[in-house]
Amino acid sequence: MVELFTLLHQHRTDERRPLQRQLACPRCVRPLAPSFDVVRGGRYMVYRCAQQHGRFSAFSSFMVEKGFVRHLTRAEVDDLARCVDAIYCTGCGAPVDIRKDHACPHCRAAFSLIDPEAVKKALEGYRVAAAPAAAPSAPDLADALVMLERDRNRAQREQQRKRFSGEAEDSITGDLFAAGVAAVVGMLMGK
Repeated sequence: MVELFTLLHQHRTDERRPLQRQLACPRCVRPLAPSFDVVRGGRYMVYRCAQQHGRFSAFSSFMVEKGFVRHLTRAEVDDLARCVDAIYCTGCGAPVDIRKDHACPHCRAAFSLIDPEAVKKALEGYRVAAAPAAAPSAPDLADALVMLERDRNRAQREQQRKRFSGEAEDSITGDLFAAGVAAVVGMLMGK
């Protein structure tokens, strides 16, 4: 898992393109049918082959499926919309105006974020499964994620204060997923 987060961080600036409207099975070349699967973290989109050759899921769907991210609640989206104008979709990279869109208008992915508790549990599970590796302990990672969340809340309050006092910039955009991956990589690397 450390390698996965490191790889994600290394490719954070790679070009992202929206999924094609029509995806084809690489085996039979028939169109893949869009559908949904459901896990504890929420519903996520997959594309299935009618001939049962398999399914395709975007990376953001994979992360929901594995429990590393969760969908934002309506209250969280509304709170975030007060702080930023747009975010970048974790599924296709398209900019999304969260004040008017409830999901990505390009790939229909729901808004999601890295769930610190899920990351903690997964890393602990992988740490136990692997030999005593150089991975940080789950309690240390959890403490670091809690501190990051406190810093994020503090920054949001400061942003709101600046906005109310007229000091804020006009438009703010951000890639929440990339910021979360960067934070996890920083913690894993001891920075």
